[in-house]
Parts: sequence; C-alpha cells; structure tokens
Amino acid sequence: MIYYAAIFLPLLSFLIVGAFGKRLGDHYSGWLSTTMLLVAAVCGGFIFKNVALGGEHHVIHLFDWLTTPTLSVSWALKFDTLSALMIVVVTSVSAMVHMYSIGYMQHDPSLPRFMAYLGLFTFFMLMLVTASNLMQLFFGWEGVGLASYLLIGFWYERESANAAAMKAFVVNRVGDVSFALGLFLIYVLTGSLDFDVIFSKLYLIAQAHYSFMGLNISASTLIALLLFGGAMGKSAQLGLHVWLPDAMEGPTPVSALIHAATMVTAGVFMLVRMSALLEQSEVALMIIACVGAATALFAGTVAVTQNDIKRVIAYSTCSQLGYMFFAIGMCAYHAAMFHLFTHAFFKALLFLGAGSVIHAMSDEQDMQKMGGIWKFIPVTYGFMWIGTLALTGFPLLSGYFSKDLILESTFANQFPIAGGVYAVGILAAALTALYSWRLMFLTFHGAPRADDRVMAHIHESPLVMIMPLCILALGSLFAGGLTYPLFTSGASFWGNGITILPIHDVHEAIHHLPLWAQVLPLVAGLFGFVCAITAYIWQEDIPSRMAARFSRTYQFLYNKWYFDELYERFIVNPTWCMGMIFWKSIDQGLIDPYLPDGAAGLIDKASFKASRLQSGIISQYAVIMLLGLVAFTLWQLFNDWVLSHG
Repeated sequence: MIYYAAIFLPLLSFLIVGAFGKRLGDHYSGWLSTTMLLVAAVCGGFIFKNVALGGEHHVIHLFDWLTTPTLSVSWALKFDTLSALMIVVVTSVSAMVHMYSIGYMQHDPSLPRFMAYLGLFTFFMLMLVTASNLMQLFFGWEGVGLASYLLIGFWYERESANAAAMKAFVVNRVGDVSFALGLFLIYVLTGSLDFDVIFSKLYLIAQAHYSFMGLNISASTLIALLLFGGAMGKSAQLGLHVWLPDAMEGPTPVSALIHAATMVTAGVFMLVRMSALLEQSEVALMIIACVGAATALFAGTVAVTQNDIKRVIAYSTCSQLGYMFFAIGMCAYHAAMFHLFTHAFFKALLFLGAGSVIHAMSDEQDMQKMGGIWKFIPVTYGFMWIGTLALTGFPLLSGYFSKDLILESTFANQFPIAGGVYAVGILAAALTALYSWRLMFLTFHGAPRADDRVMAHIHESPLVMIMPLCILALGSLFAGGLTYPLFTSGASFWGNGITILPIHDVHEAIHHLPLWAQVLPLVAGLFGFVCAITAYIWQEDIPSRMAARFSRTYQFLYNKWYFDELYERFIVNPTWCMGMIFWKSIDQGLIDPYLPDGAAGLIDKASFKASRLQSGIISQYAVIMLLGLVAFTLWQLFNDWVLSHG
C-alpha cells in the first residue's frame, strides 16, 4: 500500500483540489493537498528503507499500456535504489513546498489552482523516476514539461510570465526531439524499450555503426549523445539553459520545486539510469563532461553579476547541474546522484529562504534595494546562512561531501580531459563561494538601501513558512554526512541501478589522492569567501570600480554571454521572417486564392448564379424543362448513333 500511496497521492491531490478547490476554499485546499504530500513523503521514507536499505528491489505491474505485433509496453512501477532515492527527494521537497505555499500564496485568489498544479507536477515526476521502460519515462518527462509550463505561467496576467512559460516549453521541446530520436534508435536496434531488455542487448548497440557524410559513428555514441541532448534541455545545460533564469517569473515555491529537486534533475536521473549504455562510449562521456564543466563555469560567471536574488540562485542551480553532468561524464554516477540528493535540500532551502526575504521586503527582489535587514528577519537569516554554507562546501555540511566526491572522482579519472575538467570544477567552486556570499552580504548586511516604507513593514515569515525551512535546514546540515557511506559503498547499495565498467571505476583511486587535491576545493571556497567579504563588506567600492574598469567584460557577463541576443538574431528573427514570407507569399498569395478561398469563391459564385434560376415565373420553368427534355433526347439519339456505327 505504501508504494501506491507515495506515487498516486499527489495525483489524487490534483484531482480533488483541481475539481473542488473553489468549494473547499483556500484554507482546506491548501492543507488537504499538503497533508496528502506529507503522507506521500512518509511513505517515500519507508520505501527508501525497504528498497535501498533493505534490498527489496521489485517491479509492480499495473497494466499493459501498448501492445502491437512488434512492441509491447507495460505500465509498471520500478522500485530499486535509484528510484527509491528519487522518490524520497521528490516527495519530501514537494511536501515542504506545499506547506510553504500555504503561507506564501495566502493572498493569491487562485491558491487551489496553484496547489493542484503542484500535485500534478509531483505525480508526473514520480512517474518519471519509477518508470520501468523508456516509454513510461518519456510520458513522465513530457508531463513534467506540461506542468512546469502551467506553474511558470501561473500568473498568466503578466506578459513576462506567459513569455517565460512559452520559452521553457519551446526550449525543452528542442531537447525532447533529441530524446525521442534516441528512444527510436534504441527500439530499432533492440526491439524493446524496457530497461532490462535494453541492457541485456547492449551488444547489439555496440556492434552497430552508422555513416553520415563520410563520418563513421558507433550506435552507442549516437544514442548516448541523443539522450544527452534531451537531458540538456530538461537540466538546462549550456546552449539549452536559456529557459531556466526566465522561469523565475513563476511564484517562488515553483522555483524551489523546479530548480531544487525535480524537473532540472530529471536529465541527471535519466542519464544515470542509462549508465550501462553510456559506459559503451568514452567519446560521449567526455562530451558530456565537457558540456557539464562549461555549464558550471558559465553559470558561475553570470551569477556573480546578477542583482535579482532569485536569478542568482537560479544560475547557481545551473552551475550545480553542470557539476552533476561532468560527474556523469567522469563515470562518477554515484557522485552525481549524491550531489543531486544533497543539492535538493540546500537549494530548496535557499529558494524558500529567498521567498521569505521577498515576502518580508514587500515583494522586492533586487538585492541592490536590500541590505541591513538581518536584524529584522533573524530566523530567515540563520537558515540562509545554513543553505549558503552547504552550497559553498563548508566542511561537514551536505554540499561538502557531495561536491568533494565529484571533484575527487574527476581528479582520479584517467580520461585525457579529466585534468581540465577538474581545474574548471575548482574555478567553479571559487565562483560559487563568491556569488553565494555576495548574495548574503548584499541582502542582509551593510547599510539599508530600501525606502522607508519597505523598511517599516519588514517582518518575519509566519510559522507555516518557517517550518519547511527548518526541515530543509536539517537536511542541509546532516544529509551528506549521514548518507556518505551509503553513496560510496558501490554495488552493495546501488545494485543494478548503476553500471560502471572496471576500467572506469575510480572507487579505490579516490582513497589515494594527494593531500593538495583533497584540500584544494576547500581553499577555492575560502578564496571566494575572502573576495566576497572584501568587495561587499570591507571595501564596498571595489565592485563599481571593477565594473567601470572592465566594462565590456562586465556587460558580457551581466547580459549572460548574450545567448538570448544571439538566439534572437540568428534563430528567432530568421524563423519569424521565414514564417512571414511563407504566410504572405505562399499561404495568402498562392494557396488561399486558388485552393480554400478560390474554391469557396467559385462555389459561392456558382451558387449565386444558380439561385437566380429560382425566379418564381412559371413560363421560365417551362422553358427550362423543355430545353432539358430536348437536351436529354439529343443525348439519347447521339448514344444510339454511336452504338449503331461502333
């Protein structure tokens, strides 16, 4: 029963609150959906205990979904260590977001609709992580995209929210096309989309090769790259990341749910689930590692210049996802999942903490208009400290264990690019500390920069918003240290959920690293902290002087490397112009006049002329009948003559 409850209670919440939310009212809708998610989270904890710790891996078959002579797809729930871990993360963070939303959205007139969307999003994510085949995973994948569109554009009265929702939807469709092509190629080669069947027929994929324009590529590399293309869209990797910062147009609880533990980690989960296939192609693994490292560096440089508190944390998410991806590229799948697990707690804490700040500051999000408010909201301030320390890898907090495991695994890897990826990871760690402490100092310290009206109304958040922060803070403090032995115990914990070839396994090597390689991430974090406290506490004129001296570099970073402008110029505008040409010249100029409009006009004219025969004058009807009779007689005489002389 707990297995069904954990998965289907969010769906039940969506159905009940979505259908009867107006009758229930805001109060009962909020607490009903929150209660269901809390129960689901408790059930998720028991599932983790039974499956991940107790080894009770199994599949629950629900029904046959699709059956054809060549393809059979069942709807089943797969419970192994990998899915059990994701169930815990998704249900617990979602439950905290539900509870937090009761307070944060209390003045919104559409609270029941919001809670219903949260439940739908959670259900689709659970469908994704418990899928026993790629078709079911793709169903959850697309469902998460739909629900995120609804949540990002929740305040549809705002043009910016509609644009952000559409942008997220379209950019994710680009990645989804790549994902779908990967699924199709897997089916062509193995005849199945079931994980167990695919992994048992990897030799068929390994033997296949394709040639295109003189380039010979193995099927394993091609499939891995196509799947990675899908993951890039969902997990906002460099190139398909542009939707992520704009998603901040949604309510802050949405930001926490999407950016912390659920939607953006779907790509990480999918690639780890397909680790047995990725292991067949070192080329694909190195490409994944390079893109992940580039994403971590890019997002870190941009976050340093942003002033919107939510956008800074959003780019932080993008950077941390880069860490997870280059961990996958370095075959450290367990490290990627470990960072996914710890990141869920401290990033959700930071987002909800930022929401508490925005709530206190009368919806102000610009950090340049904050400062000196820590005395007014000390509880939120304390929780933000915990989240920041965990994010920057402070010793013994959650982020310290998972980030160091990624960097150590990268250093121990034997791929040719491992050294460069490790160096980028260290640089990204320094940038993480810099922008994280910049956020803390600009938001809470220094002289107040808000106007007197805002300062007069600063207040601590209500208990219903503080409780989720408290629970997430506990996870940020202790989740990493308590679970480190599990995540690093190898096959005894992961079972068949993760596959690493012996030549790629660095499990033993990370225990024999030089001391400087183990200490360097901590040094990088301390360096970032010193830079931040110097520039934003001790000598506050440094940022403005640096921005003026290196104005081009500053503008380049502030404008996010001009990705949006480049896409606008080379993709959006040409596509719009081409659409206009097809519409004006071909559709309206050629097709409409001669096909739909032309045919309709011809029929209209013929009908009008035919209607004139209905004059009501009997003599005209008699003449028409006589002419018809003559024509019919002549036709018959002509046919008889043809037959007689034929």
